[in-house]
Amino acid sequence: MEETKKRSRGRPKSASDTQGATVQALDRGLTLLGVLAKESRATLTDLSLRIGMPPSSAYRLLNTLQKHGFAEFDEATQDWMIGVEAFRIGSAFTQRTNLIEASRETMHALMEETGETANLAISDGGDVVFVSQVETPHPIRAFFPPGARSAMHASGIGKALLAEISTEEVEKILHRQGLEEFTDKTLTAPDALFSDLETSRRRGWAFDDEERHAGMRCVAAPIYNTFGEAIAGVSVSGPTARFTDRSVAETGPKVRRAAEAITALIGGVAPKQQAS
Repeated sequence: MEETKKRSRGRPKSASDTQGATVQALDRGLTLLGVLAKESRATLTDLSLRIGMPPSSAYRLLNTLQKHGFAEFDEATQDWMIGVEAFRIGSAFTQRTNLIEASRETMHALMEETGETANLAISDGGDVVFVSQVETPHPIRAFFPPGARSAMHASGIGKALLAEISTEEVEKILHRQGLEEFTDKTLTAPDALFSDLETSRRRGWAFDDEERHAGMRCVAAPIYNTFGEAIAGVSVSGPTARFTDRSVAETGPKVRRAAEAITALIGGVAPKQQAS
């Protein structure tokens, strides 16, 4: 059952029968995009010769790429060029990689400063996906291996990210994912969740008060990209015995400052100056 579920996420059940199968038009389009990326500008004739297809076929592919912003056409010179959307998509991968590398030192410092495990996560399909962690040396600690998922409404980082998007966008996620109850402290009422998100937005950090795992607390803050969009979150998490109310109040600003430091390291900018 588990094997089938994993296989269906990335390929069809009959993937072994289609291992070498490709979509010809997509294959040619990506080849053409690769040629455009290497040339500052090129004519239709040059491009069609480079990829070995009739100009009419190359033109249809270029038109499709242009429609989605991956190619641009200069009417004056009749040249084709790479489009801005290709940069945006490509930079997403670079940013994701740089995010993990850039955050490592700050996460180590955050763990040392708070004494608790530091986590880095992104959102994906209405879930939080953990991508990096720096563990505390304490024997009792939170553990989220890379790739582990958690519901956004019951996660410190999840709530930090939800607090940065519109009410309409949050509602779409909730309609799709629901508000599953994990502990008796999980926020399963929409009004309670939205009130919590407003508090998180106002102070610049979110708080998971045993909402996913009984006996575990988490404080998180959002990380922004160059467009001021919250693309990830950093948090510290640990057992309630060490994470007292006083500790949480002191840790919140520390986590927020760590998120600000990572934002700066990746060239990001917060949409507004958070209150101290």
